[in-house]
Amino acid sequence: MRWALVKVCLAVTAMVVIAFAVPLGLVVKEMARDRAFSDAERQAATIGPTLTVTVDREELTRAVLSTEPGGRGRLAVHVPAAEPGGERLEIGTRRATREDLETVGTSGRASITEVPGGSALLQPTALGSGGIAVVEVFVPEDEVSHGVGTAWLVLAGVGLALIVGSVAVADRLGMRMVEPAQRLAGAAQDLGEGRLGTRVPEDGPTELRSAAVAFNSMADQVVQLLANERELAADLSHRLRTPLTVLRLNAASLGEGPAAEQTRAAVEQLEHEVDTIIRTAREQRPQTQGGQPGPGAGCDASEVIRERMGFWSALAEDEGRTVRLAGVDRTVRIPVARPELAAAVDALLGNVFRHTPEGTAFAVDVHHSGDAVLVLVSDAGPGIPDPESALARGASGRNGARDAVGSTGLGLDIVRRVAESTGGDLRIGRSVLGGTEVRIWIGLDGGPVDRARRGHRVGRRGGRRGPRGVRGRNTEFRGAPDL
Repeated sequence: MRWALVKVCLAVTAMVVIAFAVPLGLVVKEMARDRAFSDAERQAATIGPTLTVTVDREELTRAVLSTEPGGRGRLAVHVPAAEPGGERLEIGTRRATREDLETVGTSGRASITEVPGGSALLQPTALGSGGIAVVEVFVPEDEVSHGVGTAWLVLAGVGLALIVGSVAVADRLGMRMVEPAQRLAGAAQDLGEGRLGTRVPEDGPTELRSAAVAFNSMADQVVQLLANERELAADLSHRLRTPLTVLRLNAASLGEGPAAEQTRAAVEQLEHEVDTIIRTAREQRPQTQGGQPGPGAGCDASEVIRERMGFWSALAEDEGRTVRLAGVDRTVRIPVARPELAAAVDALLGNVFRHTPEGTAFAVDVHHSGDAVLVLVSDAGPGIPDPESALARGASGRNGARDAVGSTGLGLDIVRRVAESTGGDLRIGRSVLGGTEVRIWIGLDGGPVDRARRGHRVGRRGGRRGPRGVRGRNTEFRGAPDL
């Protein structure tokens, strides 16, 4: 396209230059010719007064020599005979033929005739005696074309400059159009090859700029769709770990025997495959922040937590764990979808069962502070030696492998994304039970939670029994954690 524009501009400019330069060059040539013969007529007219007064040879000779062309031998006077058969009077060098002189003398009209070396102007002049004399002025060829060559060179230079300038301008305009188009084509090819981070600078002509904006928007949508698909695959796979945990615990109580060993091996293999799916999906996802919940998305946190605790309390009773649930006696609406909150609660409670010994007590508390909801999951287990590493591991599943206690950190990643989607965050600390306490801050307005309020003490409702669906052996744990 670039060279096509240059060729078109070159052809158009060349045609315009030729259309104007050729006629202008001919006009310059004609003007130079007219100028030369106008000077010759003026010189011939200077002899007219002398011819009117006298036809004496000596007087005419002095008059001829006094003129510039006469002094250079370019002016001649031809006086016809005074009477028939008389002698003609000629002063100066004659270059025109006798026929041309007789024709001018008879017709009385000036004439220009070609002579060797140039042209001759034949100017008729009336004599005092009534006859017609002819004044001949010789005009050399170089005077007829004087200045024409220089003028033509100037015209050619101007025309060439116009052509070069138009080609340069067309090339620049072509680059402005071609480069954005080439970038757009290259970006489309890169995107087709799987480089999802490819974007196009939004510059150039209006049409190409609009195309670049549309391409970048499309690329963002593709990345977002892929991210949502991978997150969905990872989250669904992680949710399978809840029934897997139940299977693993039940398989552990089967005792000894080939069937029991095969069952435990199958559960372990299935759990390994689920972890592989989660890890693969997380490793492939783009490094982008999860989207905000859509309009109208939300649930009752108290209802969801009561439901999930009703599920996990049965396992807790089988393992001899003491369970306490508090703060779920009233409706607490949060801007989180019900499946997302259920997955986050299952991830935290699943970690308690996976990483603490049987018989370890745990508790779940919900606090409402006006602009945020705080969910505390605490246990009496050995705790997490390095909470910062645990949070870093859960940020995106970067390490892809289990740590020393067999955790991939993907459960914390689900919880963190749920909290951050509302403007909150996730923290890990030491619980009053002696083990780990995971604190989830959930913003209620979708904006950043007021961090200044996080340093105060939130009192727990001690001694409150869980709902009827929560089966625990005792609820004697009291106290309030330092937040």
